[in-house]
Amino acid sequence: MGETSSAGMSIGQMAERTGLSVHTLRFYEREGILANPVRRGPGGRRLYTGDDAEWLTVCVNLRATGMPIPDIRQYTGLVRRGDGNEQQRLDLLRQHQARVLAQMDTLQQCLDLISHKVAIYESITAPTSPASPCVPADTAPNGEASRRPRQ
Repeated sequence: MGETSSAGMSIGQMAERTGLSVHTLRFYEREGILANPVRRGPGGRRLYTGDDAEWLTVCVNLRATGMPIPDIRQYTGLVRRGDGNEQQRLDLLRQHQARVLAQMDTLQQCLDLISHKVAIYESITAPTSPASPCVPADTAPNGEASRRPRQ
C-alpha cells in the first residue's frame, strides 16, 4: 500500500486501503454516502482521511449485507446531522437487521437442503465393503429401485 502523507490519501491510496475501485469511490461520493465532504488538494485531487476510510468500511459492510444505496444515503444524512437523531438511526439499522436475519434464515434453510443432498450423494458414491452391502438411498422398502429420478 502507498504511503499516506499528513495531507491525506489520494483516491488510489484509498482504493487500495478499502478494496474499493476508484470508480466506486467516485460513485459513493456522487451518491452522497460519504460522511464528510472529500477535501481537495492542489490541482483539485481528492484527499481522503483515516475517518473517511473508517466510514467507507461501514458502508462496504452495509452494502455487503444488502442495504440499498438509498438507505445508506439516509443513514449517512442522519450521521451528518449529528446528535439528536439516534432513534432514527436505530430504527433504520433495526429494519435492516431484520432483513438480514430473514435472509440468514432463508440461507440456512437452503444450506440444510444442500447438506441433505450432499449426504445422500456421498452415501450413493461412497465405496462399500463386500462384507456390508448397502441399499441405495433411492431404493424402495421392497428392494425395488424408485421410479423417481434423482434430484
